[in-house]
Amino acid sequence: MSDDVRKIDIAFHGGHILSARVAGEDFQKLRAALGDERADRWFELRTQDSEISVDLSKVVYVRLDADAQHVGF
Repeated sequence: MSDDVRKIDIAFHGGHILSARVAGEDFQKLRAALGDERADRWFELRTQDSEISVDLSKVVYVRLDADAQHVGF
């Protein structure tokens, strides 16, 4: 995974939210799949520590954490 790791939250119908850390490239692939009507229903998202199968038809929104990571207070 690249050094460009970002925190995202994926919200699903029903109110469940999944937080993950992904490379910028993988975030862009997820965004592209969500915007493509012909994309497969299931998307394999590589995260920093696992691989997640996401049902694109159930995604309500994806939030990208824009703040830089801070250590301490």
